[in-house]
Amino acid sequence: MTVGVTRDNITIVLHRPRYPENIGAAARAMGNMGFSRLIVVDPKIWDEERIRRLATHAAASIVNGIQRFDALAEALAPFGYVVGTTARLGGQRPAIKSPERLADSIIPLSKNNPVAILFGAEDRGLTNDDLKHCHQVVNIPTQDFSSLNLAQAVMLVCYCLSTAAQNQPSTFAPRLAKRIELHQMYDELTAALVRIGYTNPQNPDYWMTRIRRFFARLQLRAAEVSIIRGICRQIHRYGEMRYADGFKDGGNDRG
Repeated sequence: MTVGVTRDNITIVLHRPRYPENIGAAARAMGNMGFSRLIVVDPKIWDEERIRRLATHAAASIVNGIQRFDALAEALAPFGYVVGTTARLGGQRPAIKSPERLADSIIPLSKNNPVAILFGAEDRGLTNDDLKHCHQVVNIPTQDFSSLNLAQAVMLVCYCLSTAAQNQPSTFAPRLAKRIELHQMYDELTAALVRIGYTNPQNPDYWMTRIRRFFARLQLRAAEVSIIRGICRQIHRYGEMRYADGFKDGGNDRG
């Protein structure tokens, strides 16, 4: 039996879109491909009339259901898997997947996990800080002119997702840890690594960027995240205990 992506578990997230018309056009592109869940984060201009004009009546239900957030971390908190889109490549944004390869990998993941496909602002795309929220990055290959209209990019990715099919899901995909659980884990892990002197407190991102990529490849489950957080808390408790013991020993020496 042929299976495809679970559309109800796919959400398009537009981060800081500059123009209401592009929001509407993106909603229409989603509707063309059978996707209905849209989140808009910190738009520069929110003008529902202009959004609806480009969405047309066909995508009115998508516009009606738009969820709006002020912060990206809050918007992505409930998702088990986040994919960032980028036109720029470099050391801090390795694009592992093309849209077609992304679509194939999303089929099993979308069965049990809410998946967010994240698009950045029209003028600058996603920043390196934005991409820290992502499990993987997808690059839309172009020729000499790399800039795509936001709605065009949404249409292309949604088309690849809608046409992807497999005879059998390639791998079993369990319920992954939510983005908010991973965020809390990374905060506690950063504090633990600083405490034991593994990373520079003035520049913890130097190592944490690499650690994030490592864990993203593992596709951590909620229970596994809980174990890592427990280890971090124990490191913190042990450090406090050793500090207290040293303070007491020093106090006795002074006596």
